[in-house]
Amino acid sequence: MAGGTRRNKRPCEYALDANWPYAVMDGFRPAQIGQAIARALSEAMERQGLSANALASAANVNRQVITYVLRGETWPDILTVASLEVALGEMLWPRHFEWPVDERGAAQEPPPQG
Repeated sequence: MAGGTRRNKRPCEYALDANWPYAVMDGFRPAQIGQAIARALSEAMERQGLSANALASAANVNRQVITYVLRGETWPDILTVASLEVALGEMLWPRHFEWPVDERGAAQEPPPQG
């Protein structure tokens, strides 16, 4: 299985605080990416005034899967992310190679601008 036993934990379980999807994350990049996708999805849905039901219909993605991604309870797969991006007309996948590196050498998503 890709990722070994790390896939046994949900993305939200790598959060170091309870502020999902804005939590401080540990250095496990896939979980950080999962959080960034959840945050981008939530923000896009809010901007566009879309409910999970409406987005599910537009993207042909199960509504419960959208809810699980938003909560960090599942690892979003490529088919799901691509389908949501097309339906939203927005990128959800983060530009994680541009994230700054912390003192431990772990990439960390920069805080939102605003």
